[in-house]
Amino acid sequence: MTIVDPVLDLSLWITLCSVGFVAGLIDAIAGGGGMLTVPTLLTSGLPPHVALGTNKLAASFGSSTASFAFYRKKLFNPKYWRVAIIATAIGAIIGTLIVNLLSVEFLDKYIPVLIILTAVYTLVAKSTINQVCGLPIKTNAIKCKQMIQGLVLGFYDGVAGPGTGAFWVSSSSVLYKIDILLSSGLARATNFVSNFFSLITFIYLGHVNFLLGLSMGLFIMLGAWVGAHYAIKFGGKFIRPVFITVVILMSINLAHQAWFS
Repeated sequence: MTIVDPVLDLSLWITLCSVGFVAGLIDAIAGGGGMLTVPTLLTSGLPPHVALGTNKLAASFGSSTASFAFYRKKLFNPKYWRVAIIATAIGAIIGTLIVNLLSVEFLDKYIPVLIILTAVYTLVAKSTINQVCGLPIKTNAIKCKQMIQGLVLGFYDGVAGPGTGAFWVSSSSVLYKIDILLSSGLARATNFVSNFFSLITFIYLGHVNFLLGLSMGLFIMLGAWVGAHYAIKFGGKFIRPVFITVVILMSINLAHQAWFS
């Protein structure tokens, strides 16, 4: 097993760490930070598999910090979402094993397109619920929704990842009719679960750059800490505009990289 770990020049390291902070801030507030970190890692010269694996290492820092902040504010109930957590872990492992089978050439073409489609989806998706409301009564139907949602989004995070948090927020508001803060709390926690289990699989496969992942991860963690507290303090009125702005900016940036560079 080979772990790719090239020597970086100072300017590139500073750029990647700065991007990490911004991505952590964005991801904690509105989701979608991976739409920034994955393209940045790819443009730094990493092969697609290593870029995805390294992104999982870096993202695990931010998602763990943000999820803990939401948990402390009682915006995430692990017992209630247990089925979703387990399904997410299984989906992430399966997705990571599958992406390992895809060729570098295919990933070079498919990752930018997938991220653009993710950004477009977030623009046209229905608005999330801003009115504060509690969790619905846990029934077998709710458990089934959790299982399917966890498997699908965990699988997606294992295969690619960008926009997973945004998908969790939007789908949870539709499936469970919960407000954006509870949706964000669930998104941050399950995003950490899928990041962690995908990361473990990527490490086993040898597709992680530890120098980049740890460096970016520390700055993502700092950005996530700041972002999570702003999200909790200002609620949906603050999160939704930031979310839309981030998606628009990422869409323009990714379209330029994919089609005109």
